[in-house]
Amino acid sequence: MDQVLEQFAAECHRILKADPSPAGRQRVAGLLQDVLGDSSFVAANLGDGTPERKVLYEDKELGFCILAHRYEGARESAPHDHGPSWAIYGQASGETEMTEWEVVEPASAEKAGKVRKVKTYTLRPGMAQVYNEGDLHSPRREGPTRLIRVEGMNMDGVTRLSYEPL
Repeated sequence: MDQVLEQFAAECHRILKADPSPAGRQRVAGLLQDVLGDSSFVAANLGDGTPERKVLYEDKELGFCILAHRYEGARESAPHDHGPSWAIYGQASGETEMTEWEVVEPASAEKAGKVRKVKTYTLRPGMAQVYNEGDLHSPRREGPTRLIRVEGMNMDGVTRLSYEPL
């Protein structure tokens, strides 16, 4: 693990241990914006060999993860939340158009929920955005993008409900 990632992970741990609330997550987002401005950090963690999803760090005590994401082409995701967790998206390169949604009809294991668009905005390099538990969002990318995401827990294998726009 490179030194900047190690320091970032340690500071995230310190912040989230002291304040795991949405306010603490906002402080982590501010810290993430700082490290996204470090070109050596971005190069070391989001270089050409980086897969679409790579866990860079998983906190043994608190469970949060720091991930690298590298996407080569256009991609659009359906509205989703992060199940029982939260996520912070940090844009390193490229742009992500993010749409936020509100639930009109709740989802269940058997049936997709219905959602209505609330707002759309663009995440540009150096920006970070917090999505708390239950915050529905959908990213859309027109071309290559790289981002660092902090998740409240490792989402590998976590089942989430489906949502469809009205």
